[in-house]
Amino acid sequence: MIALAAANLAKFCQGAHTCAMSTMNISLPDTLKSFVDEQVSQRGYGTSSEYVRELIRRDQERWQLRNLLLSGAGSAPTAVVDAGYFDGLRERAKAKR
Repeated sequence: MIALAAANLAKFCQGAHTCAMSTMNISLPDTLKSFVDEQVSQRGYGTSSEYVRELIRRDQERWQLRNLLLSGAGSAPTAVVDAGYFDGLRERAKAKR
Protein backbone atom coordinates (compact mmCIF):
# COMPACT_ATOMS: atom_id res chain seq x y z
CA MET A 1 0.00 0.00 0.00
CA ILE A 2 2.85 2.40 0.85
CA ALA A 3 4.57 1.66 -2.46
CA LEU A 4 1.34 2.45 -4.32
CA ALA A 5 0.92 5.73 -2.43
CA ALA A 6 4.54 6.66 -3.17
CA ALA A 7 4.11 5.86 -6.86
CA ASN A 8 0.93 7.94 -7.01
CA LEU A 9 2.62 10.85 -5.24
CA ALA A 10 5.55 10.67 -7.64
CA LYS A 11 3.20 10.69 -10.61
CA PHE A 12 1.21 13.60 -9.12
CA CYS A 13 4.36 15.66 -8.58
CA GLN A 14 5.61 14.94 -12.09
CA GLY A 15 2.22 15.87 -13.53
CA ALA A 16 2.57 19.35 -12.06
CA HIS A 17 5.42 20.00 -14.51
CA THR A 18 3.74 19.58 -17.87
CA CYS A 19 5.76 19.81 -21.04
CA ALA A 20 5.46 18.93 -24.70
CA MET A 21 5.49 15.20 -25.31
CA SER A 22 7.01 13.26 -28.18
CA THR A 23 6.10 9.75 -29.17
CA MET A 24 8.52 6.84 -29.09
CA ASN A 25 7.62 3.29 -30.03
CA ILE A 26 9.54 0.42 -28.49
CA SER A 27 9.46 -3.29 -29.17
CA LEU A 28 9.40 -5.70 -26.23
CA PRO A 29 9.38 -9.46 -26.03
CA ASP A 30 6.07 -10.82 -24.75
CA THR A 31 7.56 -11.56 -21.33
CA LEU A 32 8.65 -7.94 -20.83
CA LYS A 33 5.35 -6.57 -22.12
CA SER A 34 3.52 -8.80 -19.63
CA PHE A 35 5.78 -7.54 -16.86
CA VAL A 36 5.11 -3.90 -17.79
CA ASP A 37 1.36 -4.52 -17.97
CA GLU A 38 1.50 -6.17 -14.55
CA GLN A 39 3.40 -3.23 -13.05
CA VAL A 40 0.94 -0.76 -14.53
CA SER A 41 -2.05 -2.52 -13.01
CA GLN A 42 -0.48 -3.38 -9.65
CA ARG A 43 1.28 -0.09 -8.98
CA GLY A 44 -1.47 2.29 -10.03
CA TYR A 45 -0.07 3.68 -13.26
CA GLY A 46 -2.65 4.81 -15.79
CA THR A 47 -0.68 3.64 -18.81
CA SER A 48 2.50 1.84 -19.73
CA SER A 49 3.87 5.22 -20.87
CA GLU A 50 3.54 6.57 -17.32
CA TYR A 51 5.43 3.55 -16.00
CA VAL A 52 8.24 3.89 -18.56
CA ARG A 53 8.52 7.66 -17.93
CA GLU A 54 8.89 6.96 -14.20
CA LEU A 55 11.65 4.41 -14.91
CA ILE A 56 13.47 6.94 -17.08
CA ARG A 57 13.16 9.66 -14.42
CA ARG A 58 14.59 7.31 -11.81
CA ASP A 59 17.47 6.44 -14.12
CA GLN A 60 18.16 10.15 -14.64
CA GLU A 61 18.20 10.66 -10.87
CA ARG A 62 20.64 7.75 -10.45
CA TRP A 63 22.97 9.28 -13.05
CA GLN A 64 22.78 12.68 -11.37
CA LEU A 65 23.63 11.10 -8.01
CA ARG A 66 26.47 9.10 -9.59
CA ASN A 67 27.92 12.26 -11.12
CA LEU A 68 27.67 14.12 -7.80
CA LEU A 69 29.41 11.26 -6.01
CA LEU A 70 32.18 11.10 -8.61
CA SER A 71 32.60 14.86 -8.42
CA GLY A 72 32.85 14.69 -4.65
CA ALA A 73 35.30 11.81 -4.80
CA GLY A 74 37.49 13.79 -7.17
CA SER A 75 37.44 16.98 -5.11
CA ALA A 76 40.17 18.12 -2.76
CA PRO A 77 40.10 16.66 0.74
CA THR A 78 38.58 18.77 3.49
CA ALA A 79 38.83 18.76 7.26
CA VAL A 80 38.15 15.51 9.06
CA VAL A 81 34.49 14.98 9.88
CA ASP A 82 34.44 13.35 13.28
CA ALA A 83 32.56 13.69 16.58
CA GLY A 84 34.24 17.04 17.26
CA TYR A 85 33.04 18.39 13.93
CA PHE A 86 29.44 17.45 14.71
CA ASP A 87 29.70 18.86 18.25
CA GLY A 88 30.79 22.19 16.77
CA LEU A 89 28.02 22.05 14.21
CA ARG A 90 25.44 21.50 16.96
CA GLU A 91 26.84 24.43 18.94
CA ARG A 92 26.64 26.75 15.93
CA ALA A 93 23.06 25.65 15.28
CA LYS A 94 22.07 26.28 18.91
CA ALA A 95 23.69 29.72 18.81
CA LYS A 96 21.58 30.71 15.78
CA ARG A 97 18.29 30.00 17.57
